[in-house]
Amino acid sequence: MKVRVLAAVMAVVLAVVGALLVAGYVSAADERALQGLETKEVYVVATEVPAETPVSDLEEHLTKEQLPMKAVSGDAVNDLSEFKDRVTAVTLKPGEQVLASRLVDLQSLQEPGTVALPKGFHEVTVQLSADRVVGGQVKAGDTVGVFASFDEGPDGKKATELVYHEVLVTSVQGAPTATAEEPEGKAPAADAPVVPEGALLATLALNAAEAEKVVFAAEFGTIWLSNEPEDVEKNDSGVTMEDFFK
Repeated sequence: MKVRVLAAVMAVVLAVVGALLVAGYVSAADERALQGLETKEVYVVATEVPAETPVSDLEEHLTKEQLPMKAVSGDAVNDLSEFKDRVTAVTLKPGEQVLASRLVDLQSLQEPGTVALPKGFHEVTVQLSADRVVGGQVKAGDTVGVFASFDEGPDGKKATELVYHEVLVTSVQGAPTATAEEPEGKAPAADAPVVPEGALLATLALNAAEAEKVVFAAEFGTIWLSNEPEDVEKNDSGVTMEDFFK
C-alpha cells in the first residue's frame, strides 16, 4: 500500500517538474528567438473590450508584451496616458495590439449636431415651440436655464420658476425655414436669421431627479429654455401673479 502511495506521489512530482521544464524551455526558446532582433513593448488586448470604453478603464483588459519591431504596428500604443480623454472606437479583440487609430474622441462617434451624454445622466426630450427655445437658436452643446410654469402652484396661484441652471443640450431637432421673403429682385441679407417653423425637439442631459421634474413640467405645465452661459446671473426665487404686480 505504501509503495503505491509513494509511486503516486512521485508521479505527481515528476509531472510538475516536467511541466516546469517545458515552460522554461518555451520561455527560453522565445528569448532565443528574440535575440538579435529589435523589440518594442506594446499593449496587447487580453480580454475583449467593448466599443466606447474610456481609456481610463482599459488597463485591466490589457497586458504589455515585447514584440519584434517587424510585428509591431506603426501606431501601436505603449503609453495610455497620451490618450486619457479618449474611448475605443471599435470592439477590441484578445490578441490584437492596441492601436492609436482606435482610440478616439467620443465626440467623433456622435451623429452630426449632437454632443456626448455625460456618464450617469439621462437624456430627456421636450417638444417646444421656437419662441420657447430662444427663437430656435439653441444648439447642441449649449447650456440652458430651464423654466417651469404652472397654472396652479403650491399656494394655488399661477407660478413660474427657474428650476435648473446650465443644463447641457445634447441635440435639437426641427425643420428650419427661410425668413420672410424679400421684395422681388432683392437678395436676402447674408446674416438674416433662420426661423424654425413649428415645434422643436430639445434633448437635455439631466440627472434622475431633474429628469423627473422636467417630465412632470412637460406633462402638467409649460417649459421655457433660456440661453445660459456660465457667467449669467442666476435667480431661483420664482414668481407668482401676486409677485408680478408688486
